[in-house]
Amino acid sequence: MRDVAIVAFAQSAHRRRTDELSEVDLLMPVLHEVLGATGLKANEIGFTCSGSADYLAGRAFSFTMALDGVGAHPPISESHVEMDGAWALYEAWVKIQTGEADTALVYSYGKSSPGRVRDVLTRQLDPYYLAPLWPDSVALAALQAQALIDAGDTDEGALAEIGARNRTAAVDNPYAQLTGDVPAGDHLVHPLRTGDCPPIGDGAAAVVLAAGDTARALCERPAWIRGIDHRIEAHSLGVRDLTDSPSARLAAEHAGAFERPVDTAELHAPFTSQEVVLRKALGLGDAVRVNPSGGALAANPIMAAGLIRLGEAAARIHRGESDRALAHATSGPCLQQNLVAVLEGESAHE
Repeated sequence: MRDVAIVAFAQSAHRRRTDELSEVDLLMPVLHEVLGATGLKANEIGFTCSGSADYLAGRAFSFTMALDGVGAHPPISESHVEMDGAWALYEAWVKIQTGEADTALVYSYGKSSPGRVRDVLTRQLDPYYLAPLWPDSVALAALQAQALIDAGDTDEGALAEIGARNRTAAVDNPYAQLTGDVPAGDHLVHPLRTGDCPPIGDGAAAVVLAAGDTARALCERPAWIRGIDHRIEAHSLGVRDLTDSPSARLAAEHAGAFERPVDTAELHAPFTSQEVVLRKALGLGDAVRVNPSGGALAANPIMAAGLIRLGEAAARIHRGESDRALAHATSGPCLQQNLVAVLEGESAHE
């Protein structure tokens, strides 16, 4: 296995609406910033991979327009996943492992503001039994929250505390959309209140990966990817225990998360109830600082929020604020798909 690290991370300021910006306009400053941090030019990158969703953009092959922000001429080695950018990072990591590239640019973006995102996300459900009923993302998360309450794993007060802690942490995050004292609010779908749910907004993010000595040359303290894995639950919600996430636990096990304690965890938990599930599945105790960036409850650009969790964890290692961090990304209803990566600083590796 080749040693591969995240050597740079950049993200946009996440906003409720960016009507005046196209996807390319949203991406360009982020791409310039992340490449500028390494001193690399776009034509010096060995592989480029992006993550986005045509359903959000409302047109087929929308990612090809975003390539204008990268510059596809002269021809580049490029790929795309119809997933959160965390999965694009995984593909880029695999590409570097094959030896076909030493560096990779990974970016993702999402504009949720043009449509009704709760309705759009119903299109990822089982097309025969669930999708015809149109249960939206908040209603399904509420089912999970109620299951946790019925099992005695949490209550509405504890969920409100999770929301408050995340958004208080986000005060120090200049890119966050919601920060500080955000009220719990009224019930949106019982038992979830507005404070238990993520904001709807637009945003983009990008990272640069590099292997071995190239990473050391590009970054003073690279965030080495010591393990990365992703797993998926059954598609049908009716055959799953919504109070647990065996796929997240299995991904963490294969990523090496349980070999040694982590000091930081960036969890992609758009709903407060999902943090309860993930803390249990990943064995995160009170000594672990969870979501110091504010997490997805502070900013949740769909298709970029998972990549941001990896980037935020890496950035803390770059700054020397963490030695060993866990980053998690999810996709689908009720934590259906889960990706876990373990990142370490150079000193932890030695």
